[in-house]
Amino acid sequence: MITADTIDKIMDAARIDEVIGEFVPLKKRGVNLIGLCPFHNEKTPSFNVSAAKGIYKCFGCGKGGNAVSFLMDHEHFSYPEALRYLAKKYSIELVEEKPSEEQQQLLDEKESLFNLSAFAQKYFEEQLHQSEEGKAIALSYLKERGFTLEMIKKFGLGYCPGKWDQFSQTALKNAYKKEYLLKSSLSKTKDQLLYDTFRGRVMFPIHNLSGRVLGFGGRLMSDEKNRPKYINSAESEIYHKSKVLYGLYFAKSAMVSQDNCYLVEGYTDVISLHQAGISNVIATSGTSLTGDQIKLIRRYTTNLTLLFDGDPAGIKAAFRGIDMILEEGLNVRIVLFPDGEDPDSYARKNRPVEVQRFVETQAADFISFKTELLLAETANDPIRKASLIKDIAQSISLIPEAITRTLYIQKCSNLMQVDEKLMVDEISKLRRQRFLKRKQAESSGHQPDEGPVIADRKPPVSSELTEQNDSQEKELIRLLLHYGERELRFEVENEDKQMEEVEVSVVDFVASDLREDQLQFDNQACQAIFELFDAARQEDKTPAIKQFTEHPSPEIRTLAVDLLSTRYSLSKNWETRHRIYVVDEEENLRAAVMHALYAFKLKKLEEMIRETQEAIRRLASEVHIDEEDMQRKMEMYRDLTFKRQQFAAALNRVVTK
Repeated sequence: MITADTIDKIMDAARIDEVIGEFVPLKKRGVNLIGLCPFHNEKTPSFNVSAAKGIYKCFGCGKGGNAVSFLMDHEHFSYPEALRYLAKKYSIELVEEKPSEEQQQLLDEKESLFNLSAFAQKYFEEQLHQSEEGKAIALSYLKERGFTLEMIKKFGLGYCPGKWDQFSQTALKNAYKKEYLLKSSLSKTKDQLLYDTFRGRVMFPIHNLSGRVLGFGGRLMSDEKNRPKYINSAESEIYHKSKVLYGLYFAKSAMVSQDNCYLVEGYTDVISLHQAGISNVIATSGTSLTGDQIKLIRRYTTNLTLLFDGDPAGIKAAFRGIDMILEEGLNVRIVLFPDGEDPDSYARKNRPVEVQRFVETQAADFISFKTELLLAETANDPIRKASLIKDIAQSISLIPEAITRTLYIQKCSNLMQVDEKLMVDEISKLRRQRFLKRKQAESSGHQPDEGPVIADRKPPVSSELTEQNDSQEKELIRLLLHYGERELRFEVENEDKQMEEVEVSVVDFVASDLREDQLQFDNQACQAIFELFDAARQEDKTPAIKQFTEHPSPEIRTLAVDLLSTRYSLSKNWETRHRIYVVDEEENLRAAVMHALYAFKLKKLEEMIRETQEAIRRLASEVHIDEEDMQRKMEMYRDLTFKRQQFAAALNRVVTK
C-alpha cells in the first residue's frame, strides 16, 4: 500500500497540464488551456485545463477531475496504477507501508488465487497444444469451429484432461495448496479425495481489466448426459461473476475508440466476432446483465448494441434487463440475426466484411424495435394495445435524458398511432411515481441524531424547488472555494460608540452566520465542503483547494471541480479596444457574498413557511383544535413571513404570496 506521504508528494509534483498534454493537444486561452475533449466527439474545443487549480473540466460532456482521475478515466487505470504512473513520470520513489495482519492475509489469499489461476491457464494451454489428448479432442474441435491458431492463442484457450485428478495432482506437485484449489473451484472433493472440476473440457480463461486470470469457463467435449455442457468457476475472492464481463480486457480499447460495445451471450460468440474484425465485443457468459456490469461498460462507452439470435421469445425475456440498461443512461440498439443463426454461426458462415456490414446496417434502436415487435402481436386488439402503450411508456420513462425521451415519444406515438399527449401524460405519471417512491425510501432511512432541527425536515416535494435550493447552496460553496480566505470590510460600532472598520474572511463571515441561525445545506456534498471549511477556520487555517479536488469522496471531488471551473473569462479587449469597463466579482465580493447568503436564507424561509402552513392546515382540520398550539403556529407564520419580506427587499424581489 502506497503511503499517504508518498501520495502527497506525487500529487504535489504532478502538473495537470503536463499529464493531460501527453494525451490531448492543448492551446493557451487566457489563464487556462483548452483542447478537444478526449471523452466525447466534438469539433469546437470545450475541454478546459486549469494548471493553477490542478483540475480539468469538459463543458460539453461534463467530465472533470484532477491528474489522477484523468488517467483513471482516459487510460482506465486503477487508483494505484495511476499513482504509479505519475510516480514514474516525476521520478518519485514509491514508498509502500506494510498492511495490517488482516489486510495482509486477504492480500496473500488473493495473490495465491491469482497465481494458481495463472498456473492453471498455462497448464491447460500446454495440454491443448502439446498433449495427444488435447490435440486430438480439443484443438481439432476448435479448428472445426473455424477458430484460427492466432485467435486460440490470443484468448489463451486450453484443455483440461479427462483423467479424474490429473490437473489437481500436478498443481499439488508444484506446491499449490489444496485450500486454494478448492477456493478457486478448480478442484472439488469426493470421499476426501481431490478431483478436477473441469476435466474433459475446453477451457476459456476469464480475465480482469489488467489481463490477470480470474476464473474459467469450460465446455464439455463428451456426450455425457448427466454433465452440463458449460460450467463456470464458482465465486471466490478474485472472481465475482456479476462484476465480470468476458472479453472486456481485449475489447476495452476498441470500445473507447469506436464509442460502442457489442454484447453477446457466449465465449465462442466473442472469439468468432474478433476473428471477423469486430473487437469491441464482450459477453455475459450466459447470465443476465447486472447493474455492476452495466456500470463497467459505461466506463468505456454509453452506446451498447445487443446481438440476438432470431428467437423472439428469448428477446422478450431480455426486455426487463434492457430496461435496467436504459435507466443507467446507455443508448441501446439491437441486431437480430436470421432464424437459426447466432453471432458465432453467422460469423463462421460469412466473410468478415459481410459480418461487419450486417451488424452495422441491421442495428435498430431498442425502443423502436420493441414497439414494432410487440405491435405486430396486438392484432388490433384494443386491450392488448393499451397494455403495449403502458409497456413502451415504462421503457421510455426510464431514459434519464429529456431530449431523448421526447424524440422516442414522437416516434413511438406515430408507430402505435396514438396521441402524443397520451404518451407524455403516461410517462410523466410513471416518472412522478418513481420520484415519490425514491423520496419515501430516502425519508424512511436512518437519520443522524445530531445536528440542527432544519437538517431533519422533509425535503420539498417539488423537484423544481429542490433544483432552486441546490443552485443557491452551490453558489455559496462556489464563493467559499474561490474566495474563502479573502477579507471583507465592514463598519461596526465600538465600545466608544464610534464607527470603525473591521476585516473578516469570507469563510468566517459565512460560517458564523450560518452557525448562528443553525442552517444546514440539503445537498450533502455542499454540507461536507462547508464543514471542511468550518473545521479549518476553527484552527485558524484555510483548507487548500486540493483538499477538495483530491478528496476521497467522488461526490465532493466532482462538485469542487464543477464549482472551481469557469468556462469563460472576460477579455481585456473590452477595456483596451471597446472602452467598456466591467466590475468583476472579486471587486464587488462583499455584495456577491451578501446576495448569496440572503438568497440561501430566503429559500430556507420559504421551506419553513410552507411547513408551517401545512401544520396550521392539519390543526384546523382536527375535531378538537388545540388553540394554544394554533396560536403558536400562527405567530411563527407571521414571524417567518416578516423575515421573508426583509430578505426579499434586500434582494430587490417582490413577494406575491
